[in-house]
Amino acid sequence: MAQSGKASIKRAKPSYFMSILGVTLVLFLLGIIGVLVINANKIGDYFKENVEVMASLRGDLNQQDSSALMTYVSGKPYIRDIQFITKDEAKRRYLGDGNESWDKILEENPLPNSINFKVKKEYMNRDSLETIKKDLELQTYVSDVKYPEALVDKLHENIRTLSMIFLVIAVILSLVVIILIDNTIRLAMFSNRFLIKTMQMVGATRWFIAKPMNVRAIINGAISGCIAVGGRFPGDYGC
Repeated sequence: MAQSGKASIKRAKPSYFMSILGVTLVLFLLGIIGVLVINANKIGDYFKENVEVMASLRGDLNQQDSSALMTYVSGKPYIRDIQFITKDEAKRRYLGDGNESWDKILEENPLPNSINFKVKKEYMNRDSLETIKKDLELQTYVSDVKYPEALVDKLHENIRTLSMIFLVIAVILSLVVIILIDNTIRLAMFSNRFLIKTMQMVGATRWFIAKPMNVRAIINGAISGCIAVGGRFPGDYGC
C-alpha cells in the first residue's frame, strides 16, 4: 500500500525535462537572432562608411589652391576618409574598371581632378548628403558633387527591412519563451491540484502555494539560459 502511494506521488510530479529543452531551444534561437542583428548592423555600418562621394574640380588647380581646398573639406565633421584624385589617377581608375581607353579619339584627359571622400555613418543618408553637396558646390573650385543616390536609398531600405524582420522574430521568440514558462507553471499546478486543494482548505495563502512552483520555474529558466549560452559560446560563459 505504501509503495502504491509512493508510486502515485512519483507519477504526480511534473516532468520538467521537455519544458527545459523547449525553453533552451527557443533561447538558443533568440541568441542567434541577436547575433545576426548585431552583425547586420555592423555590416550596414561598414557599407555606409565605404560609399564614396566625388567633388569634381574646375580646371587645373595650383598647389596652394588645392591644398587650401583639401584643408577646408577635411576639416568638416562628416569626413571619415579623404583623397585628392588627379586626372592621371582618375584615368587609371577608369581603365581599371574595364573601360576602353580614349587615347585614339582624344588627346587630352577629359576626366577632372577631384576630391573623393567617405563620410561617417551618421551622415550617410539622403538629407545629409544633399546638404553636404550644396555646401561644397558653393566653393569656387568645385564644379559638381556626386554620390550614388540609388545605392544610398537601397542600402537604407535593406537595413531597415532586415532590422524589422529580426525584431519581429525576436518578439515572437520572446513570447514563446514566456508561454512555455507559463505552461510549465500551469502543468505543475495541475499535477499537484489535490495537494493545492488540501492546502487551500487549511488556509494556505495563494502566494504560499505558488511560491515553490514559481521558484521551480525560475530555476528551470536559469538552467535553460545557461545551457543556451553554453551552446552558443562554449567555454566563454559558465553557470
